[in-house]
Amino acid sequence: MFRKFLLAGLLAAAPAHAETLSAEIARAGLAATEARLAALAAPTDDDTLALGAVQFLHAIEGSFQTRWTYGVTDRSGLLPLLRLPLDDNPAAKPFEPRVVAQIFSEAETGLARAIATFSTLPDASPAALELSLGDLWFDVNANATREPGEDLQEIARFLIFDISPGVIESPAVDPPTIRFDIADAAWATAYAHLLSGIAECVLAYDPTEPLTRVIEARKAMAAYGPPPPSFLTGMDRMPDEIDIIAMALITLRQQPDAGRAAKAHGHFLSMIAQNRRFWALVEAETDNAQEWLPNARQHSGLGLPLPPETGARWQAVLADAEALLTGEKLIPYWRMGDAGGVNLQKLFLSPGPQDVAGWIQGWSAVPYLEQGPLVSGESWMQFENMLTGDPMLFAIWLN
Repeated sequence: MFRKFLLAGLLAAAPAHAETLSAEIARAGLAATEARLAALAAPTDDDTLALGAVQFLHAIEGSFQTRWTYGVTDRSGLLPLLRLPLDDNPAAKPFEPRVVAQIFSEAETGLARAIATFSTLPDASPAALELSLGDLWFDVNANATREPGEDLQEIARFLIFDISPGVIESPAVDPPTIRFDIADAAWATAYAHLLSGIAECVLAYDPTEPLTRVIEARKAMAAYGPPPPSFLTGMDRMPDEIDIIAMALITLRQQPDAGRAAKAHGHFLSMIAQNRRFWALVEAETDNAQEWLPNARQHSGLGLPLPPETGARWQAVLADAEALLTGEKLIPYWRMGDAGGVNLQKLFLSPGPQDVAGWIQGWSAVPYLEQGPLVSGESWMQFENMLTGDPMLFAIWLN
């Protein structure tokens, strides 16, 4: 009799079927899924891969939530984390200049968690994770409820889904399911370093004071009448395009934080190293199962064919980027001819105020000029010629 009660209790407590991580995200959202995974006492490699992926996505979600709170919902931003469009918040808080720095600071903190989690997985890990892109959503308004406008396919349409035409253009086409593995963990780590490097650049030239100056000037001018319509933003929320240009120019004229600039430099080098690791790992794969980025013998789960030389061509582009970051090659400068150019490494490791007029004339460039071999555009041109679509969209995908 006791055994019958015990068996009945176990059957009642057990779910009818195990919920996949993809379904859990669709139901509970990123925050709740991350909390469950982070609390596991003895996570498997699959759990760790899942945790890193969710931490990466949750860091992006946090930037959306801050933007929505303060009405920064259009695509007026020129940088990642500010560009993707969001639905407008009808009850947004008044915009505060500190919000831009806050977005990048909080995102970098979240991305650092993902990087640390992924780093615990060895290259030989058999970890795998299947995610339907249709299950992914961002809790933009932070109410723990999935609502219209919060799906990945709506927010990132012009990035991910424009790379793969037809994925969501027809209601009959289901969003693809992708199988992520250890190679894709390297890809995500590289992307996390890229975004972290951009965040450190923004924080090195903190835009808070320039934004304050621009917004105060707008308020003063508003006393003389309403401004003309803006093509980019709501006039009561954020500066218009002229203000954004002015803000960028005066931001660059500030003395940057050298420590943050050096961290940005390190993140960009780590991005290249992890991207190389990704291509080495994906090249060794022998399966062909719903790949995120395939090798020449595989097919992409997004349904987009890639030329067999894609990996090699993209690695050549990144090799040029690394040569610039290490100072082995120089950026051509219009007043130096072939004799030399700009040392990009010095810009990061010995940063100073940057004046656009000074770069046009040359006085701001002089501290960073030296003789040496110049980088050419050949690798990028070969990459561009290989693709029939928009090479910049493919570059975003390849990282």
